[in-house]
Amino acid sequence: AVPSAGATARRQADCTDILRKQRPAPARTLLFFVHSAYVLTICQLYGMICKSLLSKREYHQIRIPCDLHGEKERFESMNFAIIGCGVIAFTHAKALEALRGEDCVLYGACDIIPEKADAYAAEHGVPHVYYDYHDVLADPAVDIVCVCVPSGTHGEVCKAAAEAGKAIVCEKPMEITPEKIADVIGVVERTHAKMQCIFQRRMMPVAIAVKQAVAEGRFGRICLAGADLKYYRDQAYYNSAGWRGTWEQDGGGALMNQGVHGIDLILWMLGDEVSTLYGRAETLARDIPVEDTAAAVLNMKHGGICVIQGCTTAYPGFSSTFYIHGEKGTVVFNDEGILEWKFLDEADAPQRPDMGERVGGAGDPTKIGNYGHICLLRDIAQAVRDGRSPAIPPQEAALAVRVICSIYESTRTGRPIVF
Repeated sequence: AVPSAGATARRQADCTDILRKQRPAPARTLLFFVHSAYVLTICQLYGMICKSLLSKREYHQIRIPCDLHGEKERFESMNFAIIGCGVIAFTHAKALEALRGEDCVLYGACDIIPEKADAYAAEHGVPHVYYDYHDVLADPAVDIVCVCVPSGTHGEVCKAAAEAGKAIVCEKPMEITPEKIADVIGVVERTHAKMQCIFQRRMMPVAIAVKQAVAEGRFGRICLAGADLKYYRDQAYYNSAGWRGTWEQDGGGALMNQGVHGIDLILWMLGDEVSTLYGRAETLARDIPVEDTAAAVLNMKHGGICVIQGCTTAYPGFSSTFYIHGEKGTVVFNDEGILEWKFLDEADAPQRPDMGERVGGAGDPTKIGNYGHICLLRDIAQAVRDGRSPAIPPQEAALAVRVICSIYESTRTGRPIVF
């Protein structure tokens, strides 16, 4: 007869008890340590295998889950305050609205123009309004500040926030020169502040899949890569705010303000170092002192060429397009979808990912999607709770600005720049 489940369980328990009684205590202790060492060794080997496929930096960055529809846990509440109530602040508000169920609270809003702060607070139901960012930093109820002020003042606010013990979300670019970025990084490291830099395109499923494929060598040798960043901003856009299109506060034009997202993305996906760069940045259509049209050729350390084109003069504005061509594969995608996903070994090709939400904003800065902001604001809140580094710390936000400033320098000197 077949024994019942209960009888089988009792028999297993009896056998285990007999073995436990027969085994001397020192032997049981030795067995425990041997088993623990075995488990630890397996875990270490798994980590070594992962890190052999990806560098430490890449291993960290590809681990970005962003499930917007799964079941949510309850978390410790995090109070966010927006500093600077301009156009991009509305994207932050929409992202925080989406995260309300995860205890991310839009607690405060600040702008040096009281009418803007009041209107923003009224539209988004923000309970606390400030007209000086120092008052935000002095409020002990504020956990995280979103720095949405003009680019040339990002560093000032971020450093003050770090000194005040706040966690920080900083819009792109983190600052407008490599020297100022290094200054911010120094303060953040000294104060151990948590700081998230906004490069929301890194959250696109296709971008993560491409970076993974590059890291795994699926493209073979990458010969040519590039980013076509063709925006449209009319003269009224530049006239609408005194800081736009200025060296002092915007840090540049089409590259530093709009193109920085795409430049960061192509360099992040490639995971390679720049060797030399030659670029041209010109003002061809707008009445501004900075560039509205630019192009550059980057020679990468491992031999490939990366081409960057950026402008705010391409009517009516086009989806940013990214391409990577290797000896064993090609991927081309833009804001609308994946245009090419082809690999020489079709049987072992990386899985074609979903495109995800549209990024938007090519022709209208108010049409930027909020998927990436949701991911990054969620991540900084969880980083604070877990005591870990956020997905895009300031050390990883520096390269795009360095490349852009080198394009400006190459334009001024007429010579290539050696990195």
